[in-house]
Amino acid sequence: MMRKRPLKVALLGCGVVGSEVARIMTTHADDLAARIGAPVELAGVAVRRPSKVREGIDPALVTTDATALVKRGDIDVVVEVIGGIEPARTLITTAFEHGASVVSANKALLAQDGEALHALAEDKDRDLYYEAAVAGAIPLIRPLRESLAGDKVNRVLGIVNGTTNFILDKMDSTGAGYQEALDEATALGYAEADPTADVEGFDAAAKAAILAGIAFHTRVRLDDVYREGMTEVTAADFASAKRMGCTIKLLAICERAADGGSVTARVHPAMIPLSHPLASVRGAYNAVFVESDAAGQLMFYGPGAGGAPTASAVLGDLVAVCRNKLSGATGPGDSAYTQLPVSPMGEVVTRYHISLDVADKPGVLAQVATVFAEHGVSIDTVRQQGRQDGGGEASLVVVTHRASDASLGGTVEALRNLDTVRGVASIMRVEGE
Repeated sequence: MMRKRPLKVALLGCGVVGSEVARIMTTHADDLAARIGAPVELAGVAVRRPSKVREGIDPALVTTDATALVKRGDIDVVVEVIGGIEPARTLITTAFEHGASVVSANKALLAQDGEALHALAEDKDRDLYYEAAVAGAIPLIRPLRESLAGDKVNRVLGIVNGTTNFILDKMDSTGAGYQEALDEATALGYAEADPTADVEGFDAAAKAAILAGIAFHTRVRLDDVYREGMTEVTAADFASAKRMGCTIKLLAICERAADGGSVTARVHPAMIPLSHPLASVRGAYNAVFVESDAAGQLMFYGPGAGGAPTASAVLGDLVAVCRNKLSGATGPGDSAYTQLPVSPMGEVVTRYHISLDVADKPGVLAQVATVFAEHGVSIDTVRQQGRQDGGGEASLVVVTHRASDASLGGTVEALRNLDTVRGVASIMRVEGE
């Protein structure tokens, strides 16, 4: 028989995502109650601007005192969708201390302080769920920590930021430059007025930290993730990628070392073959490719942002947490038993695409090849083309075999010191092969 007392939910934030959470809770109230086994009631909504009209939300529920709301002893679940570090961190810890479990979409906070939050949740016997923190509506965190709990995940490779994927896809499909594609993304609402968090890889890096920690059962913080933005990607890079049968994506890559003794987490633009499933991910969509021992290769695909998609993930967590409340249990918590070290970027091994501006004269290629050999970086292919505008310069494109990032860095530094090398135009990693 359905429990009579409703489970009370406090909503922190009522922007694009929060308003959708409130709407779905109201319009799907009967279905949610049937799935949970008890009604769920929106007991309060904390906002910064109480005077704003919020359709479908009782003004009596709106408050600017988020602290008082989470301290109420009758709140069962706090849904945090305000983002940022503070006051979100303090509000979540206060919620745990006053009897509530938490559902969050806060990737930045979880990447920075997930360990401490999980520890407090466990100490207080509360749930901390955050499916919406990574890849919007795509079920990803729960499959990693529950469905694949009996497997060994070796690699997570994904497009986890819709803004950057839209920009790069537009550059690829139309030949647009970076700024032109960014302007279109902004006009369509895919990019914020300040797109730094997206285009410089901060957003994706936070998600990579979360994914790596769950996939490899170890501690991975935001500071452990190597990050490189995509603002320097050019139309010339896409032209080179097409000649190789590739495209360019901003990727989050989390890997376990072959010997199992360490992990790496990184975010950067990379060329991937057109035959790879991630190459066909278009527009503002996200996709994550998971490789494990038993399950093999899995791909998760869907909208990675937006009010309704993200709210869908929040509500999924809300249902799970409410069910746990009714049963007197908690769901899976933090699993970091391996305590694997995070290796520096210099130890990452992959292939590279290097574009050089060089003097157009005999012997240059031999000099360049010698530098690669001296640093232990093997060359796969070379393409040299004279400049149409003359000037005694040529473009030299080198694609390497697999080498460490440190070896490649030493190679590039030595190349810059050659008199015949006018400049290093582009360095791009080649992944997914």
